[in-house]
Amino acid sequence: MKTNITVIVDNIKNEFAEGEWGLCLFVEYGDKKILVDAGSSNLFLENMEKLGKDVKEVDFGVLSHAHYDHANGIPAFFEANDHASFYLRETTSNDLYHKKFIFRYYIGIPKHMLRDYAKRLVICSGDYKITDGVYLIPHKTPGLNEIGKRESMYRRTKKGLVPDDFSHEQSLVLDTDKGLVIINSCSHGGAANIINEIKETFPDKHIHAIIGGFHLFNKSEEEIREVAARIKETGIDYVCTGHCTKSRAFGILKEELGDKIDMMKVGFEMEF
Repeated sequence: MKTNITVIVDNIKNEFAEGEWGLCLFVEYGDKKILVDAGSSNLFLENMEKLGKDVKEVDFGVLSHAHYDHANGIPAFFEANDHASFYLRETTSNDLYHKKFIFRYYIGIPKHMLRDYAKRLVICSGDYKITDGVYLIPHKTPGLNEIGKRESMYRRTKKGLVPDDFSHEQSLVLDTDKGLVIINSCSHGGAANIINEIKETFPDKHIHAIIGGFHLFNKSEEEIREVAARIKETGIDYVCTGHCTKSRAFGILKEELGDKIDMMKVGFEMEF
C-alpha cells in the first residue's frame, strides 16, 4: 500500500510552523488517515492547518506510549474530530513518573483522559490488527524494566514506584509497497529490539524502515554508536529519527548510518 507520513509536531520547527518537545505524525495509508500521537499541547492542530491536513478527516489515532509529550493533545483532538477513536495499550494508565533522588514528577497522560473519553478509546492487547495492513505490536523483549530503572522512569503501584517496563508502548506497523514500516515514537524499549520484535512477529515480511525518536539525548557517544551498530545488524533499509534523539545524537548516528538515516522536523514528509 502506498504510504505518506508527514511530521506534524517535533522539536525542530520549520520556517512557518512551530515545534515543541513532543511528537505527532500524520499517516496517509491508502484511503486511511491516521494520527500517531498528539504532541504536548494543541500545537498539532495549528500545524495540521498550516501543513494542509484536515483533522476532521482523521479516521483513527494511535497512542505510541503513555507519556505527556505524546498524549497531552488528545483531548483537543477529540474536541476537533467528532468520530475517530484512539488506540492504546491495555496497560495505559495515569501512573507514570520520573524520579530523581527523593523527588518524583508526573510524566503521564492527562489525568482524567481514560475516564472522560472512554467511549473514544480502543484498548488493545497482544498483536492487534486495526485494518488490512495496519497493526499494533507490543514489546516482546524481556527485562525492559532495567531500561526503565536506568532512565529513572517509574510506574506508581500499590506497593510504591517500580521501574517502568514500557508495556504501555506499542509499535504501529504498516505494510507498504517497500516493506514493513515501523513507527515507535520514542523507542524506549530499544530501536534494535523493536526491529527484531517486528521481524519475529512477521517472519515472512521484509522490514524497510523504522520511524521515531530513539531517546538518545542523554546517552554517551559510545552508547549512541552501539545503538547504530545494532540497527545496522538488523539490515533495515531506512531510519528516520527525531524528538528525543536530538541533534547531537543524530550527528553521531549519521556518521554510522550515512544515507540510511534522516532527521525529522515539522513538515518533513516520507513516502513509501
